[in-house]
Amino acid sequence: MSQETAQQATRRTAPRGGAGWALVITSVAGFMAALDNLVVTTALPSIRRDLGGALDDLEWTVSAYTLTFAVLLMFGAALGDRFGRRRLFLAGLTIFTGASAAAAMAPGIDSLIAARAVQGVGAAVMMPLTLTLLTAAVPEAKRGMAYGIWGAVNGLAVASGPLIGGSLTEHVSWHWIFWLNVPLGVALLPLARLRLAESYGTGAPLDIPGTLLASGGLFGIVYGLVRGPADGWSSSLVLTGLFAGAALLAGFVLHGSRAKNPMLPMRLFRSRAFSGINAASLLMFLGMFGSIFLLSQYMQGVLGYSPTEAGLRMLPWTGMPMIVAPIAGILSDRIGGRPVVAAGLFLQAAGLGYLASVVTADASYGAQLPGLIISGIGMALYFAPAANLVMSAVRPQEQGIASGANNALREVGGALGVAVMSSIFSAQGSYESAQSFVDGLRPALVTGAAVVALAGISALLIPGRRRAARIVAEREPAAEPAAVGS
Repeated sequence: MSQETAQQATRRTAPRGGAGWALVITSVAGFMAALDNLVVTTALPSIRRDLGGALDDLEWTVSAYTLTFAVLLMFGAALGDRFGRRRLFLAGLTIFTGASAAAAMAPGIDSLIAARAVQGVGAAVMMPLTLTLLTAAVPEAKRGMAYGIWGAVNGLAVASGPLIGGSLTEHVSWHWIFWLNVPLGVALLPLARLRLAESYGTGAPLDIPGTLLASGGLFGIVYGLVRGPADGWSSSLVLTGLFAGAALLAGFVLHGSRAKNPMLPMRLFRSRAFSGINAASLLMFLGMFGSIFLLSQYMQGVLGYSPTEAGLRMLPWTGMPMIVAPIAGILSDRIGGRPVVAAGLFLQAAGLGYLASVVTADASYGAQLPGLIISGIGMALYFAPAANLVMSAVRPQEQGIASGANNALREVGGALGVAVMSSIFSAQGSYESAQSFVDGLRPALVTGAAVVALAGISALLIPGRRRAARIVAEREPAAEPAAVGS
């Protein structure tokens, strides 16, 4: 697409509500996609009672979404850059909403798994474009605060999934976990059509070989990570998935270094800002997802709380982003994202380390509360500046694929976190008694704290704001047209 044609498209579809509407639309869409990562976990016993199925089937109601979401994120971003970000956002939102309704009405476990897989497809197209569309709509001087609110909503969704799923299952029905998305999606569709501007990436042709290599590699890796704890790490299917996935991703890296128009140019990772924030994101989600996964079970299985009670008691952690993340966004505008992200990651690590030291078979809630609060503040400080660092580390026309790559690494980190923490837990403890559960939980939390601390070290390697901006400006070719709407 030529610059003149793209500019004409932008004039025809200019937003009529400005940054405020863009923030509302993209935050709610991001909330829906992020929520469905963990919302099903507390509903699995009820789903099994209603639909039947073996344990492996129930695991796939979670894994089917994770797999398609992680595998197709970069492809969804590339489609948006090529055919129009708003257009593909609407398509992804439509698929996600329709699949949510299908999941709510699923007559059996197989149809529920299929609907969850299609949900992941819609989320993979929709999610990376939320950041790109928001960046295009918000003036640069105000992006930190906008990213703060976006990050707060997404962080709340990731962490409150078990609470929302448990509450709906306990007090209404597990079907409403999925019905919840339908009115939100139906309301967002006309708003997005009317209030968001269309924008495009570089106009380069789709990278089919890169897409196949990335999708196949991520599928193999995520499949192996998801199935490893259940099937055993020596299982032929798990080993095949991990080794084949690693080989395909190595091919993807080689292709991205040599191809003329690769889906993910490997030169982006030469930037300390881009490589540092992506390493920090992967490690952060690894430690956070795995910890939430086990602590939610600890509160229910060991301390005897109901799903709703456990979720409420985790609110000092999971609800903190709604309070702190907008402030973190403002701070990142003033002092840069690196110190805010690093401080958040080190606080998150400290909170997990504290929790590892106080969990017992009969720990009081008061003893756990300081660790939950510290972890919540840390998570909130990470989310908003991290989004800002990702988007400012690349040229405007590369922001779509940068967002897709960052989201894909987060999802892989989350899957890896659950797999690694579950393996550590299984090696040191079990579900047989409260004490054996705690024996497995402690080393897992220590591992999570160490991984998040490593993420903090990665964040410290990111250049300061002025230097990063200068590097991006120097890479911008003078004759290359800028991305529309950026």
